Amino acid sequence: MSGDYRYDEARGEWVQASDATPEPAADGGTEVRDSVGNVLTDGDQVTLIKDLKVKGANQVLKRGTLIKSIRLTGDAQEIDCKFDGIKGLVLRAEFVRKR
Repeated sequence: MSGDYRYDEARGEWVQASDATPEPAADGGTEVRDSVGNVLTDGDQVTLIKDLKVKGANQVLKRGTLIKSIRLTGDAQEIDCKFDGIKGLVLRAEFVRKR
């Protein structure tokens, strides 16, 4: 278990990060979080946390690859991004870490 604690506004107490009530997005939209819980926004830079095969591109993106200028798609688990040689790349937020 993680030793991280967060103050849960909904409950009014300190709880383990995994048990905290998700915070609503400030703009009323869907909040996207990376693999460690950081909130992602349009234009952020992220790094991959594992090797990923790209479907339809016969290419593997290696762990540690830097992806610049992401865009949120409205889905809490997907981010849209550009990478050299790959058009229309969509990554799952669980496989990236905010830089």
